Amino acid sequence: MSKPTLLVLAAGMGSRYGGLKQMDPMGPNGETILDYSVFDAIRAGFGKVVFVIREDFAEAFKEGVGSRFAKHIEIDYAFQKLDDLPGEFEVPAGREKPWGTAHAVRAAREVINEPFAVVNADDFYGADAYQTAADYLNTLSDESTDYAIVGYYLKNTLSDYGGVNRGICTADDKGFLSNVEEVIDIKRQIDQSVGGTGIDGNARTVAEDAIVSMNFWCFSPAFFTQTEDHFSRFLAEKLETPKSECYIPTVVDDFVAKNEATCKILPTTSTWFGVTYPDDKPRVVSSILALINNGEYPEKLS
Repeated sequence: MSKPTLLVLAAGMGSRYGGLKQMDPMGPNGETILDYSVFDAIRAGFGKVVFVIREDFAEAFKEGVGSRFAKHIEIDYAFQKLDDLPGEFEVPAGREKPWGTAHAVRAAREVINEPFAVVNADDFYGADAYQTAADYLNTLSDESTDYAIVGYYLKNTLSDYGGVNRGICTADDKGFLSNVEEVIDIKRQIDQSVGGTGIDGNARTVAEDAIVSMNFWCFSPAFFTQTEDHFSRFLAEKLETPKSECYIPTVVDDFVAKNEATCKILPTTSTWFGVTYPDDKPRVVSSILALINNGEYPEKLS
């Protein structure tokens, strides 16, 4: 059985952060969050890393990020292109924004042939999360539709400096995902409650201990075939909507609702943290230093 692959979604420019946050140093010796992600993936037993990036900053990314890992693990790239659409669909006039995280995963369909995990480039997930994912993926066949998600408590994923987007997960009594709802701009309100906006545009109050998707998913290659069908239906309905996006949680929710797949919720003891806004960076830097001091990471990644 081949080792699982890590698929890293790195095509975003970090508009709210103000630059290529995937390349921003966070560790004491200039390490980025990606450095720690790949380090954790390697020691968890992943055999390859695929970065989904944009062609217009491919050279800078490969030189500044990808080259760091080439001697440690197999590296490959996939490009998220606005005009990479199925069938006869064409990009409508004026569309500039890519088609969302499900479209980004779809971009890697030609370079991944084994079970794989999906993560964001700018999120620090923690060693236990990667080991949990690798252990699950090692039980998954290439044709399996028994997917999984590594889940975190919402209260541990909020930013003090602005709203965040999260997939709110609901589990059945056996620990399988029964529903996932994408909620955007989640933040603590004046009355200290936590809320955001559903994709239907309505306000949503969310429990602090809700399990949320931090976009850490476990799939088999069968996911690409299933997503192709879903994405085509999405485009048939939303092609002319300027800012419409096809999200991974919405896709998985559709599969689960139609009994086309299952999705196990994999709890992790890891603490998540990430950089959505510039003011988030000091917390990430101090959190990484604390993990180093606790012996969870070496002071300098080789």
